Amino acid sequence: MRIFLSVIIEAVFLIILLFTYCEFLIYYIVQIQCGWPELDSLKADPNITSSLDEHLKVVILADIHLLGSRHGHWFDKLRREWQMYRAFQTALTIHKPEVVFVLGDLLDEGSFCSDKEFDYYVDRFNSLFGVPDDVYLYMVVGNHDIGFHYAVQKHRKQRFDTAFNTSGVQLLTLKGSHFVLVNSIALEGDGCSFCYSAEVQLAEISKKLLCTEKHCDLKANRLEKYSRPILMQHYPLFRESDEQCDDFDSAPMPQKRERFREKWECLSKEATYQLLKQIKPRLVLSGHTHHGCTRNLALGNGIEITMPSFSWRNKNNPNYALAVFTPNNYEIIKCPMPEESTVFNTYIVAIFIVLLRLMSRSMLRFKFR
Repeated sequence: MRIFLSVIIEAVFLIILLFTYCEFLIYYIVQIQCGWPELDSLKADPNITSSLDEHLKVVILADIHLLGSRHGHWFDKLRREWQMYRAFQTALTIHKPEVVFVLGDLLDEGSFCSDKEFDYYVDRFNSLFGVPDDVYLYMVVGNHDIGFHYAVQKHRKQRFDTAFNTSGVQLLTLKGSHFVLVNSIALEGDGCSFCYSAEVQLAEISKKLLCTEKHCDLKANRLEKYSRPILMQHYPLFRESDEQCDDFDSAPMPQKRERFREKWECLSKEATYQLLKQIKPRLVLSGHTHHGCTRNLALGNGIEITMPSFSWRNKNNPNYALAVFTPNNYEIIKCPMPEESTVFNTYIVAIFIVLLRLMSRSMLRFKFR
């Protein structure tokens, strides 16, 4: 009886140890290997000055897709939300960023859920992705948050804007670096009410940036200091497919070769060139495709980085980005998170070993009886 009891106690202990590792410790073990990137002085813009107190540390993620009542099984929802909660809170604990940006699709069913369920969505988001008081959290709108352009309803757009403090276009200045946050769905170019509003806002921001760069006399239209902005949006800029993307987290074949439809998988050519001409960004950050990609901008000197989904539901190897920005320089790296397949295989192998251990102990028990 004592041997049997000791076997049970050992099995319970090993299972608790396994659960603790797979659901908690693995996040620290994987994510602590990623640190803040070092700025390369050779990449700094010599025409813009910067000081040490203008270093801004930022975490960037995309496509959370909090599941709703229609498309998510309760266990699926539980697994994905726990994974994202642990990964995000671990990132905050290890890296201690000053700002967090989420590049759209916070919700999975935000485009058609009821107001009651939307309020529940908001509470869940705040619970899972809560940040300390000294960390700023900013979001952009995704198609799953309010719908594709043809399906956007004024009420659904307004409730998202109110709950998450978003708008058509926002200009943020943080430690001398300028960030332009754009609602991609408003770049349809058909003159709809919220599209027109976004176009007006873009024109005003473009004028303000140009005025600051050229030192114009209109002080009301000038920022305190000029630096090339960082453009943040949900849709990627126009590209034909992901075939030229060779990031470690890029889409698998043959998905890479699938053609992108303008205004669905990416912005239209027209909207892309409009943004690049007006904003003249040094860096563009986007999401939407659920896979990573890094490309040179079609116009001007800069790159676009498309972030993969933060959720295991959309990506086996999700990640987030760590970026350091100054007015005249930046550096960005992607930080891997635990892969779902690794956690799953760990469970399978460990449980198999525990069962073998139990069987061997039981056989010894009967042998010496």
